[in-house]
Amino acid sequence: MRKRLYIILLTIITIITSISLSSNTTEASNSNNLMKVVKRMSLRDRIAQMYFVPSNGDSAQMEKDIQQYHFGGILLFGSDFQNETQQTFKDKINQFQKVSSIPLFIGTDQEGGTVSRLSDNPQLTNNRQFPSPLNLNQNLKQETTEATETAKILKSLGINWNFAPVADVSTDPNSFIYNRTYGKNYTETAKYISKVVPAIQKEKVVATLKHFPGYGNANDTHTGFATSDKSLSDLKKQDLLPFKAGIKAKVDAILISHILISQIDNQLPASLSPKVNRFLRKNLHYSGIIITDDLGMDAITKFAQEKQINADVTAVKAGNDMLISKNYASGIPAIEKAVQNHEISEKQINRSVYRILKLKQKLGIYHIHK
Repeated sequence: MRKRLYIILLTIITIITSISLSSNTTEASNSNNLMKVVKRMSLRDRIAQMYFVPSNGDSAQMEKDIQQYHFGGILLFGSDFQNETQQTFKDKINQFQKVSSIPLFIGTDQEGGTVSRLSDNPQLTNNRQFPSPLNLNQNLKQETTEATETAKILKSLGINWNFAPVADVSTDPNSFIYNRTYGKNYTETAKYISKVVPAIQKEKVVATLKHFPGYGNANDTHTGFATSDKSLSDLKKQDLLPFKAGIKAKVDAILISHILISQIDNQLPASLSPKVNRFLRKNLHYSGIIITDDLGMDAITKFAQEKQINADVTAVKAGNDMLISKNYASGIPAIEKAVQNHEISEKQINRSVYRILKLKQKLGIYHIHK
């Protein structure tokens, strides 16, 4: 009897080991094939994939630019949702995808509350309300359910990337970011993030932790420069907790803020800082996509003008995988030139584009054609 049980157990172990080895082999093969695809692309097309372009609201112009520049994603704003039925909106997104040589990330800021693009056209969602996380009865189960239902709605409309959840924690109700947070302390916010991220990504929609490494009580970088002098010890014990929780939950993307974090880099804002990028990769062991906040925000445009730098080039030098930037027409060739001049390594570009295509594979929108 014991001998029989031993044989059965050995057989089960052999089958499990065989499945595991087969899975690892398949994954390795896919990785190799994906990198081959990346290397076959022109340098300009690879750089273009790194652009997540804010929509200008002109669908016809966006369609032309998709065909001409081959960028990786489009970020939709309120005007993109207005005056549309569900069908016309879906048709518009489908047309964007149809003319794109590589399927696009279609993203939007759907946090709920004051940042709710879906609220700009109630007929798209049958007049559904999207409360802010702060006002959702401070209930973890409700927050998770809301995240799931919102992701399903986005997915149904053709949107595959949500720039949410907000992982910032603020102790000042009068601060810029407070009303967009969960209104919880660092530990509780981390708990919420750990549940909300999988809820979004389960629906084949990218979740994005923002704004790394945390706004805290800093000023609004949409309108000017902001600095955080918080000690590294306090950052680790406080602001970074929700980001660590999101990374543990395998979040697909992390958005870098424009705040100057003086204890990590006292010269460059986070979105342009190699030190902040390395901190996220090395200290927090994050391997997913790192994307900048919008490089058209005043904090960066003023900084770039003052320092006489190209923000897009500097953001890539910092190590970001994707840039939210409308300057693709000038930025793509500028980054290409920086690569040719060995200011940016081609290997770095390849790694970023690999991450981008791998995430598109995960979403089921991109397939390797052999």
